[in-house]
Amino acid sequence: MTDQSASAAADYKDTVFLPQTDFPMKAGLAQKEPAILARWQEQDLYRQLRDARRGRPKFILHDGPPYANGDMHIGHALNHILKDMVCRTQSLLGKDAPYVPGWDCHGLPIEWKVEEQYRKKKLNKDEVDPVAFRAECRAYAQHWVDTQREQLKRLGINGDWDNPYLTMDFAAEATIVQELMKFAESGQLYRGAKPVMWSPVEKTALAEAEVEYADVTSTQIDVAFEIVDAPNAPELVGAYAVIWTTTPWTIPVNQALAYGPDVAYDLVNLNGCRYLIARDLQAAAMKRWEFDPTAEGSQSIGQYLGAALAGATARHPMHELGGFFAKPRPFLPGDFVTTDAGTGLVHMAPDHGEDDFDLCKANGIEPVFAVEGDGRYRDDWAWLGGADERRMSVINPKFNAPDGPICEDLRAAGALLSAGAFQHSYPHSWRSKARVIFRCTPQWFIPMDQSLSPREREGAAQPRKGEGDADASSPSPRAAAQLAPLPQGEGMTLRSTALQAISDTRWVPAKGENRIRSMVEGRPDWVISRQRAWGVPITLFVNRKTGQYLKDAAVNARIVAAIRERGVDGWNEADAPALLGPDYDPADYERVTDILDVWFDSGCTHAFVLESGQWPGLQSPADLYLEGSDQHRGWFQSSLLQSCGTRGRAPYKAVLTHGFTMDAKGMKMSKSLGNTIDPLTLIKDSGADILRLWALSVDFTEDHRIGKEILAGVSDQYRKLRNTFRYLLGALAGFEESEKVAVADMPELERYVLHLLGDMDAKLRQAVEDFDYNTYVRTLADFANNDLSAFFFDIRKDCLYCDIGPAAPQGTLKRRAYRTVLHVLFEALVRYAAPVLVFTAEEVWGTRYPDAGSVHLLEWPDFDALLSSVPCEGRGPSSDGQEMGPRLRGEPDFVAKWERIRKFRAAITENIEPLRRDKVIRSSLEAMVHIDVGTDEDLALISGVDLTELAIVADVSLGKSRPDLTNLGIMTIEPTSHHKCGRCWRHLPEVTEDGALCDRCSEMLA
Repeated sequence: MTDQSASAAADYKDTVFLPQTDFPMKAGLAQKEPAILARWQEQDLYRQLRDARRGRPKFILHDGPPYANGDMHIGHALNHILKDMVCRTQSLLGKDAPYVPGWDCHGLPIEWKVEEQYRKKKLNKDEVDPVAFRAECRAYAQHWVDTQREQLKRLGINGDWDNPYLTMDFAAEATIVQELMKFAESGQLYRGAKPVMWSPVEKTALAEAEVEYADVTSTQIDVAFEIVDAPNAPELVGAYAVIWTTTPWTIPVNQALAYGPDVAYDLVNLNGCRYLIARDLQAAAMKRWEFDPTAEGSQSIGQYLGAALAGATARHPMHELGGFFAKPRPFLPGDFVTTDAGTGLVHMAPDHGEDDFDLCKANGIEPVFAVEGDGRYRDDWAWLGGADERRMSVINPKFNAPDGPICEDLRAAGALLSAGAFQHSYPHSWRSKARVIFRCTPQWFIPMDQSLSPREREGAAQPRKGEGDADASSPSPRAAAQLAPLPQGEGMTLRSTALQAISDTRWVPAKGENRIRSMVEGRPDWVISRQRAWGVPITLFVNRKTGQYLKDAAVNARIVAAIRERGVDGWNEADAPALLGPDYDPADYERVTDILDVWFDSGCTHAFVLESGQWPGLQSPADLYLEGSDQHRGWFQSSLLQSCGTRGRAPYKAVLTHGFTMDAKGMKMSKSLGNTIDPLTLIKDSGADILRLWALSVDFTEDHRIGKEILAGVSDQYRKLRNTFRYLLGALAGFEESEKVAVADMPELERYVLHLLGDMDAKLRQAVEDFDYNTYVRTLADFANNDLSAFFFDIRKDCLYCDIGPAAPQGTLKRRAYRTVLHVLFEALVRYAAPVLVFTAEEVWGTRYPDAGSVHLLEWPDFDALLSSVPCEGRGPSSDGQEMGPRLRGEPDFVAKWERIRKFRAAITENIEPLRRDKVIRSSLEAMVHIDVGTDEDLALISGVDLTELAIVADVSLGKSRPDLTNLGIMTIEPTSHHKCGRCWRHLPEVTEDGALCDRCSEMLA
């Protein structure tokens, strides 16, 4: 190129169109996002959206309440981003999808934290006035509600943050009491003594959802019980039945021995003593006892089927103490006895095991309640009372050690055959991390298998004559109506109703149905009572003589009114006479002081959030519940049982569950391991949109990972999406409606891209329907990267830059068609991206339309409106009378044709790359390509398109088809001999020298 030509080429820069935009490549999200949040709050975007969707079909996602304690962690972030994605995509589809966040404010998690503050000050919580203590719990919960609210808002979650629901609000507490009354008045409530999981540290019963399992090392012992009577096998008298257990502390309250009726037992003579043990377990047991079965005098001297033990009795090892211990222990048949481990004989302590309790109760044996709430035996207990070390908590390993008090006494009595270490999984409280025990205590239960007919239910809560409607404290007509449970059908039980509701619910992923079904099928009666201070009270009066609780609608109405006025403090001893009213003597009634299981609280949220009218935009049942998979045994199940017991149906139509977030190596996050990811730090450093993109990119239905490398990949994905929007903004600079080109007049490439857009639109709609946000994000990113940046934008950049000039102020038809499609792409993509990248989409939209309001008020792309002349399915016929779908139909085989063309283009690009790498050519514009194809069809196909333009090369020549070739044939590539246009830089035959103009550029500049 001559100096004159070079100078001329430099002057042409002012004649080409170069994309221009103020939208920066560098995101700076951490700095920009707070300002966008402040603007949304100032404009009250949530209320704007409610007004915009008023009257539309509703989609109600009911928020499951997190506990109000501690900062937001990565699980909170994932959960709330998913919920926000649900509501935003449903709103994008034109539905009214309000989001009311909520918090669980009662229960042990908060009470435990407040007690920790007392323990640090060496104060005793039990000496504090209960009202003052509850006030501290309420203040603690409110602090964390306010803290978490601001943290969750920072994620870009659009919700009714100024009016969340709190289970500690007086109105909520009153509704929880109302829901309890429904169970009570319909007879679905009873008080009974059963073994429940009990935390000696927290001194309360626990629900299964409050328990976690961890491996521990316990003491396993083999204990010999002397047989004193055996009517079906008299020769067994004087022999020893051997039991095996990993809970030595339960031996003192043994009351029976269980055998398997079909289990084969051997009577074994070992060193002069006879022991009865299951045949299949002899070898393992003797190894524990350190007996040599081959030694002289060791032999099997009898074989028995378990049924032979019917009617037999044995002595407790400590029978010489007399009293409770002197009573013979019967042998009882137990279908739960197996030969998987142990000895095939099981010691029964009805105080401390479900099977034990049920079997003993069926045989008239009652628990003795020897272990108190702190896990210690009573002071008056004959065997273990007295010395402090003997009253050490039963969960203390020293108490149960091989040299502990129980093993010492058994060894002294000659009953301990072995004591050693045994590793196994054991339940722990997930708050205190201490072991729990099964402990028989009086508790309140909701029965799972009690059959209640509609007639029984309707007659359960009739007001007393002269009371009810006239009482000033009666609830509103709506509230009163809710006190009558909906019938479930003749013979239905809570379990059968819940199982039917599970079948009627959509579970995503589908495996969630089997998970919760198995839990409901096997769960025991629901223990709803807790022995704590911070919670909704079980507002029942129990007759001291009959033990029956009072069923009186007027009394219940006064209780509800008191709770609505003063919260849980309205249930107290001083007000009991006023609550009972003139027809009842307070001396005749015990006021229950237990509180409700916090899962009952949260299980009632559908009642006081969706049905109360406090949030008019909500309705019941909810369209969706969304929580972690652990909630199949938690909130999903408590809500299901509560609603089925009072309404005969589930409170939700669908349930979506997500897995748990692991570290980059797939390990559970733990502060002690130092592998946690703090979402607050991540937001501060990189911005919330990066965290949102991660959450919506992973397969959240399974356990998933997060780490530095993973987040680096997410940041790269974000950068590509941002650059796509930046290109669109720049390429559309100055775009006017008058530029638009009808689809029928567009080149095939533009029509093909519109087809791809329509195809993606359908995939995204399906992903929203399936709650498949991983596919949603991947589909959007792949389209932006592969179909647009690497294909469409790359091909048409020459047209965009150079097909404009004085001779064509708005550009050529091809350029205007391209910009028309870019406009459609922009309007569609910014809507698709808005639920994912909430801040970036707002920034993108505001850059092009600074006065148009928020992008989050927009609805799903309407191609008919965007293109003005494209009929879509259901909106009108095409020019040939056929219906046009969102895929923007082209001629027959149009799509297949362009898919084949793309393969040829990709093959050319792949073959050029080695030449660029070896510096044979500097760019594809210098490449001369020759192709021999394998079929006449391919030859005709690529002869009909401008492969030179599509592949961005100097020229493409075609040879005749050769039947010996397959796939895309063969290619030869060499540097072109054509000169380079000084304006568009293309190498063309009409350019006479480097820097001169090609025909197209000459025409544009004419």
